[in-house]
Amino acid sequence: MKFFVDTADIEAIAELNALGMVDGVTTNPSLIKKSGRNILEVTKEICDLVDGPVSAEVTATDAETMIAEGRKLLEIAENIAVKVPLTFDGLKACKVLSDGGAMVNVTLCFSGNQALLAAKAGATFISPFIGRLDDIHIDGMELIEDIRIIYDNYGYDTEILAASIRTPNHVLDCARVGADVMTAPPAVIKSLANHPLTDKGLATFLADIKDAGIKIL
Repeated sequence: MKFFVDTADIEAIAELNALGMVDGVTTNPSLIKKSGRNILEVTKEICDLVDGPVSAEVTATDAETMIAEGRKLLEIAENIAVKVPLTFDGLKACKVLSDGGAMVNVTLCFSGNQALLAAKAGATFISPFIGRLDDIHIDGMELIEDIRIIYDNYGYDTEILAASIRTPNHVLDCARVGADVMTAPPAVIKSLANHPLTDKGLATFLADIKDAGIKIL
């Protein structure tokens, strides 16, 4: 499963990228606004930093303007994936942009039917939002399973990009059910290394070597 990092924090991306933990980046205007910098400049810097797809989101809601904004974003770098919402206008924009050879990430997906439409419109990625479904007491992981079955049934190439990932368990469950990609904030990705038994074992080890006076350097 590929790891995308969901942030516009350059330092955080660079840290994880140096460890080989970044296969791509997802951003949105709200994330970039927090940096206080120009959206196109930040996006270009991220594209220069990572080799994989960088999702940059349009702000328009009508197809014509989404297409125009998407083409503007595509000028930034070759690894831009234009992010559009899963509306009918978003699907229209997806079809035009994908037919032109662009990577398109269709976001805000909350049903298998929506995912099916995105695949038929040529989406490179479909982004189902797990955490937001959990918020309304619907098991978000069931949606990932549904989309996996649908895409496998009909041989769609669209990749399942699990989004709104909030916990290590979300990551594990996505890997189990066959999501192609998951995107999560840096803190969630780093937390995957944590386990209380690892901490306990390390503490015991350190106490033992201290008592034995063992040193390597």
